[in-house]
Amino acid sequence: MVLHSDIDLLNPPKEFDARRHKRKRLVQSPNSFFMDVKCQGCFNITTVFSHSQSVVLCGSCSAVLCTPTGGKARLTEGCSFRKKAD
Repeated sequence: MVLHSDIDLLNPPKEFDARRHKRKRLVQSPNSFFMDVKCQGCFNITTVFSHSQSVVLCGSCSAVLCTPTGGKARLTEGCSFRKKAD
């Protein structure tokens, strides 16, 4: 466990900085991201926002890929994803 007195505030470790609020980090960055989601039925890849506020359907087979929650979207069981590169 890392104590607050043992941390260099000018160069905090990535793990410590990632757990902080998005506005209190050394360099502000959002928690949201875009991701490629692979459909479990037809293996079609669709780009989805991580905090989407509507139900996302597959373009070819109309299967539900993710459903909204209060924050991040919840992926359907069996769907795989990867973060999009910057």
